[in-house]
Amino acid sequence: MRKHKIAPSVLAADFTRLADEIDMVNNSEADWIHLDVMDGRFVPNITFGMFIVEAIAKLAQKPLDVHLMILEPEKYIEAFRKAGAHVITVHYEACTHLNRTIHQIRETGALAGVALNPHTPVQLLEDVIEDTDLVCLMSVNPGFGGQKFIYNSMSKIRKLREMIDSRNSGALIEIDGGVGLQNAESILQAGADVLVAGSSVFSAQDPRATIQALKAFHPVFDF
Repeated sequence: MRKHKIAPSVLAADFTRLADEIDMVNNSEADWIHLDVMDGRFVPNITFGMFIVEAIAKLAQKPLDVHLMILEPEKYIEAFRKAGAHVITVHYEACTHLNRTIHQIRETGALAGVALNPHTPVQLLEDVIEDTDLVCLMSVNPGFGGQKFIYNSMSKIRKLREMIDSRNSGALIEIDGGVGLQNAESILQAGADVLVAGSSVFSAQDPRATIQALKAFHPVFDF
């Protein structure tokens, strides 16, 4: 049975209590810590850069899953790896030379991820899927937390799962946006490997219990 990963998204954390929030994740069953870097250009929001990633890396006991929602990500890959990123994901829509950027990430020693916006078809990854460690399917329009899950994402997960399996790729499927206890099992059944959960974790009365519940699902895959 394939065991899925949970990656709480710090974007939904209380930044006035950031050390406490990271400590909670450290002491939970979470696998990764998800960090959304936004530049106000690729998406209509600005979050934080490598200095905050570096600060979180000093506190974190879990690998850092850094999602670059930025233009020209190739300029900053080495800096984010140096700051502590274990996984670096760039957007298909932001990369003119995607294959080169994937290899650039891998050359730093990080895992290389490619993210797709909701309108971008998974078939566009056919020529790079064997070189990719992770595909992040955005199940909301990127830029802000707390949005509702776009249910057309389910068919994209199934198509991507079929592509990965047919090509013998080891790429993980990560789902980012609107993930919670209400839909996690269905998302996993469709073929996902990593669940990014923000508001559903950090706004919960008991965040650690919510992470435990997300981790406990044992879906019967429907693909």
